[in-house]
Amino acid sequence: MKSTVIWSLVGLNLLLAAIVVARSVPINSAQAQARRPSEYLMIPGRVNGLPYTVVYVVDTTNGSLGAMAYDDSRKRMETMASIDLNRIYSGGSSLPGGGTPNKGGYK
Repeated sequence: MKSTVIWSLVGLNLLLAAIVVARSVPINSAQAQARRPSEYLMIPGRVNGLPYTVVYVVDTTNGSLGAMAYDDSRKRMETMASIDLNRIYSGGSSLPGGGTPNKGGYK
């Protein structure tokens, strides 16, 4: 009886020691690095000619601007295609459409 209990305790201790050793040995496996989620800045605003409020969404991580609004009369969400802000800001001093900035003030 005593020898059975002693041998079962020895076996249990060996099993626990094997678990400790297995957990402490590092496993060399490839792990993908997860991309961090984007950070968004949301700004409410109005657009002339639209009867509803627009929410501008700036993705500060990827540098893009989009907008969305809820059209209450048609019961649907209106969205604007996103604009790449990095391309716009890296364009220099020229204006969209080929113009140049007005140096003296407003026209």
